[in-house]
Amino acid sequence: MGKPILQVALDLLELKRAVEIAGEAIEGGADWIEVGTPLIKSEGMEAVRTIKRAYKDHKILADMKTIDTGAIEVEMAAKSGADIVIILALSDNSTIAESIRAARKYGSSIMVDLINVQNPVERAKELEELGVDYINVHVGIDQQMMGMDPLEVLKEVVNEVNIPVAGAGGLNAEKAAQCVALGAEIVIVGSNIVKSRNVAESARKIREAIDKAYEGEKVEIKRKSLDEEIREILLKVSTPNISDAMHRAKAMDGIYPIVRGKKVVGKAVTVSTMDGDWAKTVEAIDVAEKGDVIVIKCSGDTTAVWGELATRSCINKGIEGVIIDGAVRDVDDIRELGYPIFAKKEVPNAGEPKGFGEINVKIYCGGIEVNPGDWIVADDNGVMVLPKQRAYEIARRALEVKKHEERIRGEIEEKGRTLAEIVELYKWEKVQ
Repeated sequence: MGKPILQVALDLLELKRAVEIAGEAIEGGADWIEVGTPLIKSEGMEAVRTIKRAYKDHKILADMKTIDTGAIEVEMAAKSGADIVIILALSDNSTIAESIRAARKYGSSIMVDLINVQNPVERAKELEELGVDYINVHVGIDQQMMGMDPLEVLKEVVNEVNIPVAGAGGLNAEKAAQCVALGAEIVIVGSNIVKSRNVAESARKIREAIDKAYEGEKVEIKRKSLDEEIREILLKVSTPNISDAMHRAKAMDGIYPIVRGKKVVGKAVTVSTMDGDWAKTVEAIDVAEKGDVIVIKCSGDTTAVWGELATRSCINKGIEGVIIDGAVRDVDDIRELGYPIFAKKEVPNAGEPKGFGEINVKIYCGGIEVNPGDWIVADDNGVMVLPKQRAYEIARRALEVKKHEERIRGEIEEKGRTLAEIVELYKWEKVQ
């Protein structure tokens, strides 16, 4: 095994930006440049031609994701300048064979992507026998959002085949190094390089990490619980990022921060109560764990169910914040404490602890369904609810949104471009 190859995947839509980003990635140490499937679908074979002309001294890959008509699609890519054409392992063997024949005819190689293959080790051995040049152990973007990890099968595949194996799927510097330590000769990185504000620096970090792993430096990945990873990601993103990740989902209606400039991230302890009945809201403080968020639905908003003393109790308990579809009082004291409370209304009058209501039941807060254990993220933009079953997926998607925006922000600030120019807005307006 020689020095590991860093392959950068240009999973973008705009060709002009892709050319620039590829150059920055090469500056940071990228070896191979992959014209990603989204770019090919957006710009066609012209994307492959343009990237090849710009970087003729580097191997250019075309991620065709071919599953049928292997000869035609490989020929298209090869004639356009692709040194390596990527096809799917889910293809029939006849398609694989035709792809290999076409590649040989035009002087290109074939990489086969194991994405969605049920028995990747056995399929990898079959593909080697068929004559493919490279195997790609790949977890797709949507699968990454669900927590799938390519490292789980990479080692097995490497041990069973004698052709170069690539690792792909949400790789950062740490995981890329781990791929090399497990025997991968190629690491494929997409968003952690191309969506970075400083592409060259991000590529350089991964380049250094995989080179150190190749030289034998010990690689360790810290294992975190799912809740720890979700919280860590959600602390990095905003509620607008989360809304975008949830297909423009709405925040809770009519609920606003009492203290501006605060952010809340935690799992919901839900409360259903009557207007002015603060018994269950206070009891919820004892039920909640450190890091939780109390979410309260009141039957009205004329009388407070929360105030300064309950707030101080939350501070002592380590509760992240409180969301109230109802009224709160003592807001001057709460602001002085700097504790994050989000509420519908501010009033001076409190009710009485009658004890009606329930804790940890399904509620509708600000018009949004909230179940016990759902993740809550609140900031000055509003309050978002992430259903617990999809919390990790949504968090990961929100992080991708943030990365994309950071790259665009850099182009606006450093290159003086407009947003419409960067995203080629007029081109992508819906055809009427």
